[in-house]
Amino acid sequence: MNLAELKASIPDYAKDLRLNLDSVLTEGGAPGLSRKQIALVALASAIASRYEPLVAALAADGAAHASEAELNGARTAAAIMAMNNVYYRFTHLVSEPEYATLRAGLRMNAMANPGCDKIDFELCSLAVSAINGCGMCMDSHEKTLRKHELTAQTVQSAVRIASAVHAAAVTLEQK
Repeated sequence: MNLAELKASIPDYAKDLRLNLDSVLTEGGAPGLSRKQIALVALASAIASRYEPLVAALAADGAAHASEAELNGARTAAAIMAMNNVYYRFTHLVSEPEYATLRAGLRMNAMANPGCDKIDFELCSLAVSAINGCGMCMDSHEKTLRKHELTAQTVQSAVRIASAVHAAAVTLEQK
């Protein structure tokens, strides 16, 4: 099923999601992000949301705007953040402060060369971290993006994409 068909299948009770997807998946609705960045963030967000038909549709849509290596960069961000978000959310939320001082000991070599631009990888990582609810990771990626002079509105655009894609995945999965 392609993206247009998926959006059309969103039930009327959730029609705002259709409108939001139409908005955030365009440059006009995602200020500061290029069409390629929108596609990468959307794909990483869909992967984190775990609804395969939406992942497939956004991957196909993204192929018109990003190379396979760049799409794999979004996939890499989703994979690495799936691990990091659990680990760092634990160290942040558990009451024992000693865990935050221990070395994570988790391989993250892919972050050195994820296949896409560093800023694009950070945008994808932020979006996935927002979906997964890891405050530590959100804070870290937001700071990195701001150090690279992205505006608050640009950062917000990535999170808006994550929220709309996640909501669509949750709703479509219940059909």
